[in-house]
Amino acid sequence: MAISPTQYAIKTRQSANWNDAKRRVLASYRQWLRGAGEIQTMYSVPLPVSAIRTRIRQEFERHRYVNKLPVVDVLITKGNADYQETMNYWRQTTHIMSYFKEENFRGDKRLPTNFMTGFLEGRN
Repeated sequence: MAISPTQYAIKTRQSANWNDAKRRVLASYRQWLRGAGEIQTMYSVPLPVSAIRTRIRQEFERHRYVNKLPVVDVLITKGNADYQETMNYWRQTTHIMSYFKEENFRGDKRLPTNFMTGFLEGRN
């Protein structure tokens, strides 16, 4: 299947008011949720689709209390660009897995805290 770079493109614009911004945020959220199954398949994510959807929800909840309309517009634009990059397969699996710290292959403990623990674990 050929990928069209403009298939997922959304024109950048400003929200007219808070109702318009809310509608745009919900549309973006639904778009991400619908794409979760395809993201799992394309990037071979070793997690169930429900875990991907939960992580998407957490990302949207992180910005729930933003109270400035221009900031909301920037977040919507960034979210749409991220969605386009993800669905057009312009990312790598490591980019997707970076959202899942606990499930990632090493998590936050990428390096040992000191030399001796690294030596005893067999790491360089």
